[in-house]
Amino acid sequence: MLLQEVANGLTNGLLGAGIGAGLAVIGAGIGIGMIGRGATEGMARQPEIAGTIQTGALILAAFVEGAALFAIVVTFLIQGKVG
Repeated sequence: MLLQEVANGLTNGLLGAGIGAGLAVIGAGIGIGMIGRGATEGMARQPEIAGTIQTGALILAAFVEGAALFAIVVTFLIQGKVG
């Protein structure tokens, strides 16, 4: 009985780590897509400052991706503690 409860707890922890990693990647994908959309619209409206907009968009995308990678590292740490 106790062994089964421990196994269920481990399974739930691993499931939570997987869901956390998935949500981090989905959130980053949506965020980077929104940054790209905004940058494209801005470059279409003001083509003369397209280089500045592109640079800003790349920096923002890097920040979003960094946050997603940090979240994935945290989920791996959780998985290591559980498993």
